[in-house]
Amino acid sequence: MKSDFLLAITQLSAEKNLPKDVVLNAVEAALVSAYKKDNFASNQNIAVKINPNSGKVEVWAEKTVVRLAADRLNEIPLKEAKKIKEDIQIGDTLMVESTPANAGRIAAQTAKQVILQRLHEAEHSAIFEEYADREGDVVSGVVQRFELGQAHIDLGRTEAILPPSEQVRTERYRIGQRLKVVLLQVARTNKGPRVIVSRSHPDLLRRLFELEVPEVYNGTVEIKAISREAGFRSKIAVAAKQEGIDPVGCCVGLRGIRIQNIVSELNSEKIDVVMWDPNVTVFIANALSPAHILSVELNKEEEAATVIVPDKQLSLAIGKEGQNARLAAKLTGWRIDIKSASAVEAERLEEARAAKGVAEKAKAEAVETAGEASVAEEIPEEILAALEPAGPTEEPSEEEAEEIKEEGEEPVSEEVLLPPQILFEVPTTDEKQQIRFAEDIMAPKRTKTTAKTGKSKKKRKGAYSKDTSEDGVRARKGRRDMDIEEDEDYF
Repeated sequence: MKSDFLLAITQLSAEKNLPKDVVLNAVEAALVSAYKKDNFASNQNIAVKINPNSGKVEVWAEKTVVRLAADRLNEIPLKEAKKIKEDIQIGDTLMVESTPANAGRIAAQTAKQVILQRLHEAEHSAIFEEYADREGDVVSGVVQRFELGQAHIDLGRTEAILPPSEQVRTERYRIGQRLKVVLLQVARTNKGPRVIVSRSHPDLLRRLFELEVPEVYNGTVEIKAISREAGFRSKIAVAAKQEGIDPVGCCVGLRGIRIQNIVSELNSEKIDVVMWDPNVTVFIANALSPAHILSVELNKEEEAATVIVPDKQLSLAIGKEGQNARLAAKLTGWRIDIKSASAVEAERLEEARAAKGVAEKAKAEAVETAGEASVAEEIPEEILAALEPAGPTEEPSEEEAEEIKEEGEEPVSEEVLLPPQILFEVPTTDEKQQIRFAEDIMAPKRTKTTAKTGKSKKKRKGAYSKDTSEDGVRARKGRRDMDIEEDEDYF
């Protein structure tokens, strides 16, 4: 019977993957509760020892030494106590073996539930210690069931929870499906350790690269930064720690075999592997791959960058719904503003025009201010020189002219050269031509029109009538009615 009991403990230890001493301690604590219930007082201090070799159960109870024992459960006579310990005195306490007669099967059945509870607690403690040190690692599990949107995944020794916030929106999970997840958190609860896993965390992408790329695993290629929109697109910046190694080529693999395995695990999520660079300008240009970048302007105080791209590359640089620019900003840590080359050129022209307008306005205000100044000394010499009118200077006096004449120089006065005037002259020919020319100038210009302006009387056939309108007079008899307009160019 005792050997069967020991075999049962050994089997429990193997099934739960627990050390044998841990199981023995749990069983001993369970038997203490069972014996207190049936054979000892509830407030009595007892201890249970199980021999790991034979499986023998020994129960030890604490008793008080008295001269004559009235309560055999809690007291022991001095005479019997002397046999165990010679120097003991009345009033001292002594641990005495008090194994009940039914310490075998009955004790084991009574302590069954307590033993199972203790084993669960020991198992939970071992699971917590195992997974607490593996936060951030990738583990593989099988989907077991769904509750309130949460997916429960069997990891082998324990069950993990995949909450809705850590699921990928484009993925649909099914029972029995095997998934690779990253351990986010392991916490203790009353029901055991609570393990939270994720499919959308950027660390999942990092760990998958470590599994698929040996250079990343051994540290030859370092992953500097990751930005991810789970299910759609991700960007990862890599750098080599040794010269002569192409970090991007190592991650992609021959014919893309390495990165293809990662893409397959993430259900065809697009992954951009870019070169990290200590120069922020170059790194931002690389992060916006596959778009071609013309220039990058940095504002270090605000950590903002203005990126100029060709007009045809603008939509590619921004990406669908701004995804490419958004991921590049997360990857670099800088706020990125993307502009086309034509838009930048238009802005520069507008700024130049505005600056020119401001300069002209300032110049005009300066001239106006200088003209209204009452004290000439307060006006700058440059403005006075510009405002000096050009014209004839004052002629020298008679004495000055005489002195100049004696010196052999003629007084010269400056004159202002006016622009030549265009004069209109009528050619002088014979008198008849002059009269005709004058008549042509003075006579009103006649033009044929169909519109009749002003109020006029009805014309009778064969006669003529005088037109009293302001726009002109009627022609003579026998001619078509014509409006005569005065040409102002002749006057």
